[in-house]
Amino acid sequence: MTDGELTLGELADQVRSKNAGPFWITLDVFFKNRPDYTLAVDSGVLSPQTIGRVYQVDPSTVEYFQLPGILAVKISFPRPVTAGSFGDRDLHAGQQHVPLAGLRLPDPARRC
Repeated sequence: MTDGELTLGELADQVRSKNAGPFWITLDVFFKNRPDYTLAVDSGVLSPQTIGRVYQVDPSTVEYFQLPGILAVKISFPRPVTAGSFGDRDLHAGQQHVPLAGLRLPDPARRC
């Protein structure tokens, strides 16, 4: 990583995932302060299009909620397989935050 680049996991206070019933996964991203929240939200790294690409789901099925009052973003999308089914490898969806946390944010110094 070059100077000035951050991953979402480095910027955020907490990035977590959990199941939202047998058919959905929810990702939560919490920030310590408003500048970090604004940087992440404005970067587009949390957009439905990015989530669709990273998690291989149709972006139109991604539910995206900005929660500025608590400096958080909540994202939900359909699970690729039903929780607990034969093809499910993460029953509680507790490991699904890892790809999101690894996303790189654009260098704010290069933005004009």
